[in-house]
Amino acid sequence: MRKALVVGIDDYPGSPLNGCVNDATAVAAVIEAHGDGEPNFEVKLMVSPDANSSSDGVTRRQLRTELDSLFDGDPEVALFYFAGHGVVKNVGGYIVTSDVEKNDWGVQMDDVLKLANQSKAKDKVILLDCCRSGKFGSSEIAGGNVSYLSEGLTVLTASRDSESANEKNGSGVFTSLLVDALKGGAADLRGHITPGNVYAYVDQALGPWDQRPIFKTNVTHSIYLRKIDPPVAKPILRKLVEYFPTPGDEHKLSPEYEFTEKSADLAKVAIMKDLQKFVSVHLVEPVGVEHMYFAAIHSKSCRLTTAGRQYWRLVKEKRL
Repeated sequence: MRKALVVGIDDYPGSPLNGCVNDATAVAAVIEAHGDGEPNFEVKLMVSPDANSSSDGVTRRQLRTELDSLFDGDPEVALFYFAGHGVVKNVGGYIVTSDVEKNDWGVQMDDVLKLANQSKAKDKVILLDCCRSGKFGSSEIAGGNVSYLSEGLTVLTASRDSESANEKNGSGVFTSLLVDALKGGAADLRGHITPGNVYAYVDQALGPWDQRPIFKTNVTHSIYLRKIDPPVAKPILRKLVEYFPTPGDEHKLSPEYEFTEKSADLAKVAIMKDLQKFVSVHLVEPVGVEHMYFAAIHSKSCRLTTAGRQYWRLVKEKRL
């Protein structure tokens, strides 16, 4: 079982936000299912009402209750996403709830950390799009420089503990990138979208003068947040060991591989089509020329790239 608690709060007294409800709704929608429509996370969505509503919004008690439920039991993955205000005080960081008052800010980040650390879930993932969110996991006792994460816990935050998390065009900058990553921007060649790949995607999109995302993890295996159709189908990827019997081999080409040539051989043209797919995802490269077309015309060869050798090993070890 994979379950997720997704929270977005806009209606803060005296300091409303504009995009957090939209952000939470977008995250919930994308993680509910994989790219092929297969169910992914069972999502519980909690969002604040509009400013004119008589509801109390997402209160500290409500959020704490749902967090207790999220990390209860032994699910495969327990994921918590939050978009809203975050603050850091001398006793630590807080996820701010709708019923915020002076000296009663909401749920302490340390309390969420304790629940996650004590959870029997195989993997726990915390995604925070709020100001000062990089504080999550850091202990005041150690001067805020040491993180205490149990095995299986991964944390990805929008900003450092000293930074704001910015909104742009009605969405959090971090969440906008997160959603793009989950839709496929951060997928690997298997179609898996892992927390590490999401962090790399967000990190590369933000410049050195922007808010800086923080990634903390203590895992002994790779997990995925979502799956999409891979750019190269697995049956074709598995042909790497057929076309390159060892990772150091070169595949000899000839004009028979090029469909535009009179000497084209249909079987070799089909192989060339697969090799071109490998080139498009940087697993294979022509040797001595710039393009595969010229490698075929001039009877050159192609070889595995560094990434190609890694995937070759995965195929050989039957891990793909």
